[in-house]
Amino acid sequence: MPQEKKIVYDLRGLKCPLPVLKTRKRMETLAPGALIEIETTDPLAVIDIPHFCNEDGHRLEEATPVEGGHRFLIRKKA
Repeated sequence: MPQEKKIVYDLRGLKCPLPVLKTRKRMETLAPGALIEIETTDPLAVIDIPHFCNEDGHRLEEATPVEGGHRFLIRKKA
């Protein structure tokens, strides 16, 4: 089975609140159900990104610590 296509958005080096603000703006351009992978080095992203998803109705499918930061896989609300 082929892997589902996702958009990778590199937000490493940005500090709060920019990762959430840029993610929100980028998601406005995506089709419902689209997957976006966010990469960030902001330590507050582990709080901010899940909160953003909950508030805006998106589904946080994965949150993974990676070297120097975190990676989040978000599915846009339908």
